[in-house]
Amino acid sequence: MIRVRQIEVSINNNSIEELKNKTAKKLRISPSDIKNIIIKKESIDARHKDNIKYIYEVDVDTDKSVRFDNDIFESPDETYKYEITGSATLNEPIVIVGAGPAGLFAAYMLTQNNYPVILIERGEKVEDRVKTIEEFWKSNKLDLNSNIQFGEGGAGTFSDGKLNTLKKDKEFRQKKVFEIFKSCGAHEDIMYSNKPHIGTDILRRVIVNMRNKIIEFGGIIRYNTTLTDINISNNKIESIIVNNNEEIKTSNLVLAIGNSARDTVEMLLSKNITITPKPFAVGVRIQHPQEMINKSQYGEYGKVLPPCSYKLTYQASNNRGVYTFCMCPGGYVVNASSEDKRIAINGMSDYKRDSLNANSALVVTVSSKDFGDKVTDAIEFTRKLESSAYIAGKGLIPIQTYKGYKENKIYDLGSVKPIFKGNYNLANLNDILPSYVNDALKEAIEYFGTKIKGYNMDDAILAAVESRTSSPIRIDRNEDMLSNIDGIYPIGEGSGYSGGITTSAMDGLKLFEVIIKKYRG
Repeated sequence: MIRVRQIEVSINNNSIEELKNKTAKKLRISPSDIKNIIIKKESIDARHKDNIKYIYEVDVDTDKSVRFDNDIFESPDETYKYEITGSATLNEPIVIVGAGPAGLFAAYMLTQNNYPVILIERGEKVEDRVKTIEEFWKSNKLDLNSNIQFGEGGAGTFSDGKLNTLKKDKEFRQKKVFEIFKSCGAHEDIMYSNKPHIGTDILRRVIVNMRNKIIEFGGIIRYNTTLTDINISNNKIESIIVNNNEEIKTSNLVLAIGNSARDTVEMLLSKNITITPKPFAVGVRIQHPQEMINKSQYGEYGKVLPPCSYKLTYQASNNRGVYTFCMCPGGYVVNASSEDKRIAINGMSDYKRDSLNANSALVVTVSSKDFGDKVTDAIEFTRKLESSAYIAGKGLIPIQTYKGYKENKIYDLGSVKPIFKGNYNLANLNDILPSYVNDALKEAIEYFGTKIKGYNMDDAILAAVESRTSSPIRIDRNEDMLSNIDGIYPIGEGSGYSGGITTSAMDGLKLFEVIIKKYRG
């Protein structure tokens, strides 16, 4: 096979045939001489608004001789070998708490290698969870155990399903994660897209397929099952209690609890498991017309290109870092609450990203100097923000135009149509967030308006509160992923070791590797 880089394809004719024609031209052969073509990378070059194009890197199978240069060379051997296998006969099951990406991928790999696994999840299976959440968005009746935060698939199930990660992949964990996603129904483009995403609608089907394979491999999945206590003896895990009344014996407890299991964190603290607070970020979600974002980034080509995303950062004059997070092109702002009389929000997109609005979290960094040195201080800080949002919005998502926010007034909505999953009320977001957060956000939005034309438009819609960007705590673990209690393994985003679907899934694979090593001796 021959690797060909920097193949430019017009956005007006982005077909596999045109890609083949352009590749053949670069190789100086006929398109009919190409036996097979495999896309390795795809990106959009938008540096010049009058000449935006797709850039491809492909592998080509041809019998014709070609002249090699910097962009044409023999395909490197990219065969990755994630061949870590091994099994052991255990008297007790490995218990995994939480069916988010970390827990699901740990369970998938362990059961595939014949380890006995019980995966417990306080929420419902994804099909039932979808119905429960849709009912919540209509009636505002919250199920405390099955919602956007809790349930099969974790919080990422109701998101954009972005798979970006800045982590290097020397151990091939990311490739393995993507391979599993693809085998379970994700679109093939996640294997080569510059900004891969699954989409919430597709991700739900992927999760069902992963579940079925875990069960096929011999795993047990229990829904509506909450970890309520842990029995420890001589600094080792002996068993757990679920739903306050059932004991499960285990020597290996995997805590993939997610970012919102605050009650579980409090229980772990009572068991003297070492947990420390860490910096995180809080703020709002901002909505703009997707058409405006597309035009600003792509010019007139915005009408034919996929919905555009963006990533922005700013250092405010009060020394606060401000950044966009979990940007959802063509998406929805959703009520993602999980506690009574508290409002938390998130963003969500389907695979096609075809709603009218773009939305993104717009958040400001906070640390222990803002909320205190204790783990409970970090949790209480976010709870207070969510309670303030509930009060300001009269039990619904509080929203405000940017003009109203910067002038500290409440105005009617303007030209931007609100796109929400869940009910909302006009409110003054200045009353929800600390003044240093409000000041930094307003400053940043004005600055971002110099980067994306219209970003600081008066009619942009802000919603609060974005409080679950990352875990405010970290459950300490050593190089073998063990907490200070032997047999307890904290993993994933809620434990403070990942940020998003891909890195959480990779942490699940890392846990699998640790278990393999443990029983190999």
